[in-house]
Amino acid sequence: MKPSMTTTLASLGAIYRAALLDDVIPFWLRHGLDREHGGIMTCLDRDGSVLDTDKSVWFQGRAAWMFATLYNTVEQRAEWLDAARSCVEFSRQHCFAPDGKMYFSVTSQGHPLRMRRYVFSEAFASIANAALAKATGDTRAAEDAVKTFATYLRYSFTPGVMTPKFEPTRPMKGIGAHMIAIVTAQELRANLGELTVSGRTCTEWIDHSIAEIESDFLKPEHEALLEVVGPNGELIDHHDGRTLNPGHAIECAWFILHEGKLRGDRRLIQLGCTILDWMWHRGWDDEFGGLFYFRDLRGLPVQEYWHDMKFWWPHNEAIIATLLAWSLTHDAKYARWHQLVHDWSFKHFPDPEFGEWYGYLHRDGRISSRAKGTIYKGPFHLPRMLWYCMKMADPIAAL
Repeated sequence: MKPSMTTTLASLGAIYRAALLDDVIPFWLRHGLDREHGGIMTCLDRDGSVLDTDKSVWFQGRAAWMFATLYNTVEQRAEWLDAARSCVEFSRQHCFAPDGKMYFSVTSQGHPLRMRRYVFSEAFASIANAALAKATGDTRAAEDAVKTFATYLRYSFTPGVMTPKFEPTRPMKGIGAHMIAIVTAQELRANLGELTVSGRTCTEWIDHSIAEIESDFLKPEHEALLEVVGPNGELIDHHDGRTLNPGHAIECAWFILHEGKLRGDRRLIQLGCTILDWMWHRGWDDEFGGLFYFRDLRGLPVQEYWHDMKFWWPHNEAIIATLLAWSLTHDAKYARWHQLVHDWSFKHFPDPEFGEWYGYLHRDGRISSRAKGTIYKGPFHLPRMLWYCMKMADPIAAL
């Protein structure tokens, strides 16, 4: 970007729009939708051919939210609404266990394969149903949005409900549950209004999770946002407690920045910028460019072997966070950072021959896997980034 970022926002917005509407979304509509059984398959090879027909339950919700959100905010295209409906219907019919908890993966026909202890499937189902309800007026979708968010909250924040991941010797809690609570509540509020779920309004749930992130996970003495801490925010000085995920933290930063923007709350904007500042410096690779996947709080060797790989989604989150931070502060460093992460990402991840982005690169930007989709990678982080930044560019450019 040039020093005056507003001069390039129109062209930047056009880049994001073209990538979203002419490349990424058509790729998934063409290759991912299961026109026989419904829903979406995400395990795709470079050219879109199916690597595995098993279905991610996460992505029935994530994809449905993305397609319905495009319908609600960009253009009322029937193919987007049909895709959202297909994913939601498949999820309703096949992705819930008898006790109401959702599976993690199912077969192409919807037979259960795996149940995981956590409840992110429920959070993604909630935002999918909320967006579909706004698009169609479907009262069942609105009810299901509330019901699945309530399930998410119960398992995430009621002591003793979720099966512990570790033995009680070293108790810990993670930031992920609070991050997902924030963005899920934001989506329900945006699509269905200021609802009360499990005794709190959407805004109160957002405030609750931001407060806990700030009090327990944010460590000014280390200039870092931790992934896991002890029950009262204690630093766990072992591999698990010291492992930082810069992309995850930067995603958290933009969730908070987004909330600060909606409220006109300078304190929240400053909090989001602080997290972004600290974790950018922790995560950016000055030698090869791009964001490291994991770093150690104390600069020690990281336990995970993929620590220095470059994954697609942290770069998606950093593109949003830096552009949003610049739009709210007009601090030139965020324009510089946005240019760095935008340029590196668009140089290394896209596939000009078959479309979409590779997901997994080596540290120097070489392709590690040619897969365009996996059980974890599908139409969410990348199209969400393109959509959010596309929508952000136009009003900023008019300032």
